[in-house]
Amino acid sequence: MQFGAFNVNNMEIIQAIVDAANEENSPVILQASSSAIKYAGIKYLKKMLEAALEEYDIPVALHLDHGPDFETCKMCIDNGFSSVMIDGSKYDFEENISLTKKVVEYAHTKGVVVEAELGKLAGIEDDVNVASDDAMYTDPDQAKEFVERTGCDSLAIAIGTSHGAYKFKGEAKLRFDILQKVKEKLPNTPIVLHGASTVIPELVETCNKYGGNIPGAKGVPDEMLHEASLKGVSKINVDTDLRLAMTAAIRKVFAEEPEAFDPRKYMTPARDLIKQTVQHKIRDVFGSSNKA
Repeated sequence: MQFGAFNVNNMEIIQAIVDAANEENSPVILQASSSAIKYAGIKYLKKMLEAALEEYDIPVALHLDHGPDFETCKMCIDNGFSSVMIDGSKYDFEENISLTKKVVEYAHTKGVVVEAELGKLAGIEDDVNVASDDAMYTDPDQAKEFVERTGCDSLAIAIGTSHGAYKFKGEAKLRFDILQKVKEKLPNTPIVLHGASTVIPELVETCNKYGGNIPGAKGVPDEMLHEASLKGVSKINVDTDLRLAMTAAIRKVFAEEPEAFDPRKYMTPARDLIKQTVQHKIRDVFGSSNKA
């Protein structure tokens, strides 16, 4: 079984994710990037999560996604996040180890777990911007050394996914051979897959139908993500699909009801479509649903 980690930016997204997880009786990870924290404010995000936990009795973790530096990780740890990710993948191997180890040492004194990253994913998402020419796969031997030297609790690896809505120019392909080698060398370390939204074609189609301009967007097929879970991936990040769901629903309302200006009129269907998208992921892709 793998768990979905869904990026949050505002109240409606949090409500949709937690509502979906509750209906599926599934654990869920809510994660905020540093840019989401800048947008919404860490106090607001934390209080909205607390409100969600008062509504439902399901396991929910609050995670920092792509923490850019020690200071951001420390801020989230000190504000009650369950786990943090320190992304030192832009640095060379030794500098990545040094930064990750510093975060791990602080986090573990507070009972917080740490995700790190080795290898670079192409694409653009929030503050993460890596040209395809600079992207590189994770080396399994380096992965083993990295985890042993840093003490990180989970590791995000690069096997061919990328950030954003344009993940593949041709046929989608993931390096499951690299994943298998990493798992052989790190059998007890949870492996994380970033840049793994499906870029659901129906959502892209709806966006474009109602005035959007997202031609040729392509993500990781559901069956490929399911295979990744069977081969040892424990956590899969989803962000782009949620953005597409929200945008598709809002565009539809604006096109069909141009007189609408009440935010509740267009944010309600946006929240509903995000919820449907999350339920699909939990039930049909991640297999974490415990619905009776």
